[in-house]
Amino acid sequence: MLTRLWLVFAQVCTICVAILFTVSTLRPEWLARVTTVAPMTPVAAANPATGATVNTAIAANTSAAPQHPRSFSEAAKRALPSVVKVATSAQRRARNPLMDDPNFQRFFGRQGADENTQQKQQLLGEGSGVIVRADGYILTNNHVVEGAQQIQVELTDKRVLPAKVIGVDPDTDLAVIKIEGTDFPAITFGDSQALQVADVVLAIGNPFGVFGNTVTMGIVSALGRTQVSESNPFESFIQTDAAINQGNSGGALVNSNGDLIGINSSIFTRTGDFSGIGFAIPTALARPIMDQLIATGEVKRGYLGVNLGAITSEVAQRLALKDQKGAFVGAVLDGAPGSRAGLRVNDVIVEINGQATSDRTDAVNTIAMTAPEQTIPLKVMRQGEIVELKVTLGKRPTTKR
Repeated sequence: MLTRLWLVFAQVCTICVAILFTVSTLRPEWLARVTTVAPMTPVAAANPATGATVNTAIAANTSAAPQHPRSFSEAAKRALPSVVKVATSAQRRARNPLMDDPNFQRFFGRQGADENTQQKQQLLGEGSGVIVRADGYILTNNHVVEGAQQIQVELTDKRVLPAKVIGVDPDTDLAVIKIEGTDFPAITFGDSQALQVADVVLAIGNPFGVFGNTVTMGIVSALGRTQVSESNPFESFIQTDAAINQGNSGGALVNSNGDLIGINSSIFTRTGDFSGIGFAIPTALARPIMDQLIATGEVKRGYLGVNLGAITSEVAQRLALKDQKGAFVGAVLDGAPGSRAGLRVNDVIVEINGQATSDRTDAVNTIAMTAPEQTIPLKVMRQGEIVELKVTLGKRPTTKR
C-alpha cells in the first residue's frame, strides 16, 4: 500500500515539475512576481527635547521609487519641421559598349557612333536638408545635389517645391539650395563648440528616401575627427552612434534642446550598413560656409602657402618642444604669403590672429576661415623662442575635381 502511494506521489511531482518547466519556457510572465510596497505606517515617538509625542513614518520598503528617463520629444518637435527631403534627378547619355566592338560594326556598320543610338539614363538621388532661413534657404551636403539637373524638396506638410542651387563647397561637402516662399520653419542654430563627449544628440533625416522624417538617438562619440574623407581637406567632424543611413545625408544633428549642431554627412562601414559610426559637419564649420554661399554663391578662403604637419612625439623631441601643441611647418612655397611673412621650415605655429593653435587641423581651418587679403598676426616657436610675424593672406586656389 505504501509503495503504491509513493509511486502516485512521485508521478504527481513529476507532472508538476513538467508543467512548471513548460510554463516557465513558454509563458514566463505567468510566473512573474508582483512586488507590493507596504504603505507608510505612522508610529508614535517621543521627542527627546520636549517630551512631546510626534508621528513618524516607517516604510516597509525604503528603496527609492524609480524615475522615468527623460524624454526628448520636445527637442524632436522643435527640429522636425525644419528637416526636408531632397530628391534630385539628372539625365545622361550612355553609349552601349557593343557599338565600339569591331565585330558588331562589321555586321551592322558604324552607325553606332551616331548620337541617336546612345541610350538616355535617368539618374535619381535622394537625401535630406535643413531649412536655415524662413525665406527658403536650405543647407545640405554637396554630394546630395552634385550634378543634379532638377531638385525637388518635400516639406513635412507634404508640399513639394522645386529648388535651385545657390552655391556649393566640395571642400567641406556643403551646399545651399533655395525654395521660393516665406515663413518656412527655420531651425535654431546651437553651439557645436559647447558639445562634450557623451552628450545626447538626435539625428533627423529621410532614411532610404522611403520612410519620411525619422529621428534616431545617440551620443557624441568623439569630437574633432579628421582623416574621414580624402576629398574634404577641412575636417573637424562630430562622431556619433545615432543611426545615419542612406538618405540621411544633409539632415540635422541636434542637441537635447532641438538646436542644430551638425549636418549629417557620412558613415564608416565595412558592410554598407550603419555600424554605429556616423559623422556630422559641426555648425561652427558649416555656418560660416553657409553664410558665404548665401551672400556670394562661393567660398573664399585664406591661403598661407605652407605645408603644415602634426606635432608628433618625434617632431617634438627633434625640435626640443615642451608639448605637442601647434602646427609644424614642413615646407614653405616661394613667393607665397607665408614666405613673404618670414615663415621658415621647422617653425611651429602656436597662435593665429590671437587664437591659440591646438593642432594642425585647427591651424588649417583657422587660416581657411579667414578672409583673403586680411593681415593677421602669427606667433611661431623657432629654436625655443617665440617669434611674432605679420602675414597678409592670399586666396586659396580652387580645388579641381
